[in-house]
Amino acid sequence: MARNFTENRTRNTLIVIVVFGLCSFFYLLGAWQRSGSGGGDRIQNWVNEQTKCAQLPNLNFETHHRASDLPNDTGTSKIKPFEPCDEQYTDYTPCEEQKRAMTFPRDNMIYRERHCPPEKEKLYCLIPAPNGYVAPFRWPKSRDFVPYANVPHKSLTVEKAIQNWVHYEGNVFRFPGGGTQFPQGADTYIDQLASVIPIAEGKVRTALDTGCGVASLGAYLLKKNVLTMSFAPRDNHEAQVQFALERGVPAYIGVLGSIKLPFPSRVFDMAHCSRCLIPWSGNNGMYMMEVDRVLRPGGYWVLSGPPIGWKIHYKGWQRTKEDLRNEQRKIEQFAELLCWKKISEKDGIAIWRKRLNDKSCSMKQDNSKIGKCELATDNDVWYKKMEVCITPLPEVNSVSEVAGGQLEPFPKRLNAVPPRIALGSMPDLSVQSYEDDNKLWQKHVKAYKKINNLLDTGRYRNIMDMNAGLGSFAAALESPKLWVMNVIPTIANTSTLGVIYERGLIGMYHDWCEGFSTYPRTYDLIHSNAIFSLYQNKCKFEDILLEMDRILRPEGAVIIRDKVDALVKVEKIANAMRWKTRLADHENGPHVPEKILFAVKQYWATGNKSS
Repeated sequence: MARNFTENRTRNTLIVIVVFGLCSFFYLLGAWQRSGSGGGDRIQNWVNEQTKCAQLPNLNFETHHRASDLPNDTGTSKIKPFEPCDEQYTDYTPCEEQKRAMTFPRDNMIYRERHCPPEKEKLYCLIPAPNGYVAPFRWPKSRDFVPYANVPHKSLTVEKAIQNWVHYEGNVFRFPGGGTQFPQGADTYIDQLASVIPIAEGKVRTALDTGCGVASLGAYLLKKNVLTMSFAPRDNHEAQVQFALERGVPAYIGVLGSIKLPFPSRVFDMAHCSRCLIPWSGNNGMYMMEVDRVLRPGGYWVLSGPPIGWKIHYKGWQRTKEDLRNEQRKIEQFAELLCWKKISEKDGIAIWRKRLNDKSCSMKQDNSKIGKCELATDNDVWYKKMEVCITPLPEVNSVSEVAGGQLEPFPKRLNAVPPRIALGSMPDLSVQSYEDDNKLWQKHVKAYKKINNLLDTGRYRNIMDMNAGLGSFAAALESPKLWVMNVIPTIANTSTLGVIYERGLIGMYHDWCEGFSTYPRTYDLIHSNAIFSLYQNKCKFEDILLEMDRILRPEGAVIIRDKVDALVKVEKIANAMRWKTRLADHENGPHVPEKILFAVKQYWATGNKSS
């Protein structure tokens, strides 16, 4: 009995030791894999690659997320294929259509602003590419050459023939880099600006070009690592913005009219007007006040062309000396009211610098006729009327302090903590959440590249992020080969566009229930994060997807990240729009309800309507 008792005790002790050892082993294995330090992530990635878990053309997630459980029978309903629109809609821009525009008042360019069609007039068809459409040239060749078939409009080559904007040569347009106010080329003009403004030092990264023409200034500023948001109205100078985007230069259809620009305050390092035909001296200085609103403290405003240099050029402008003198005097008075300091006027170019803070000239702004704008509406600009008021700056402790915080030069600015977050002006965001967001999107983009290995090769030049958040997707992709239009939906819970600009990136506000202010076929790749969940009860998915199809180039790519219930419906609509789709699991595995839909828009044109 004693021997049996001893054997049983030994056996039980051994079992306890074995169980304890196994538990310890699996616990350490799990911790090792989660940490990433031991290579667990690499093993998981290797297994995924070998089994092609993320690349199956028809991903089956029924075990964990059943389509039959989704609302409105999303998983089983069929959607009728969308037909091509008539050829007359090849260049359709729903919110800037000429016929609709002419029904609105001409005062303050109201008729050139956004006027979107009512529900009954929306098109539920696919915008066709022009016959003969081809893939654009890759950057940097696209800066100078655009295929004629893609933008078959010659009016600018006639109207601006002597101003060196664009020339028609055989089957291409050539852009020599000239402009009305820089006949010797954009490079020479930029060198003149750089003799006064620290363009080459990384201190000027984001610029705004008002009335941009074909955006040659923005195209050539890219060599200086300056990212320019260019805009021009859709008017009788046909296809200005279309040419700009076809060249691979950031631009949108817009105008300084009666509505505020779609940007938050204090975001651009420089604003520019080269004979942009904006009446700066009119409306009690309202347009200069709007430029002041979007300029960063210490930012620069450049004005070239009438009335600057009137003493020399007044005869060529066919205006009297007195008229031009009075116009410039008014501009100077408004600049003084705004506390802009003129730092240069030479060769028909005048440059002012915005104040660093409100302490530097508080007395000059105590004007009974012009009050201060309400801070509560600082970022609430979508369809909001422009006002004759001065936008106040964040408070400072001394006259030498930069209101809102000092920015790092670019590229250090890209990943530095933005002042809006570091100074606590955005309560919902912290330094830790910002850094976590950066790491998360680096991981997401790395996963994207496994599916689409062309993502950062230069194949996609014009990229749009429909719900940009903190701009971390664009930051992870940052490269001279591409640029990203970071869009913040007007219904987003937090306005983060100011943070995006503080990173040295560009973007704008937009409501995705409406058409975007651009021509068809102007983006090579569109990224969408949680857009369909955000707009679930705001408008139809078809409206958003058809707009994505309109602005996407033939053979352009789409990446949609969202919850599975939204993506099931999105995929069906996408297939009805002739997109080729592939649904993939989240990087963390099939149990995560968030999925990723990869899609490619098929090539077809007016002369070949079949996919």
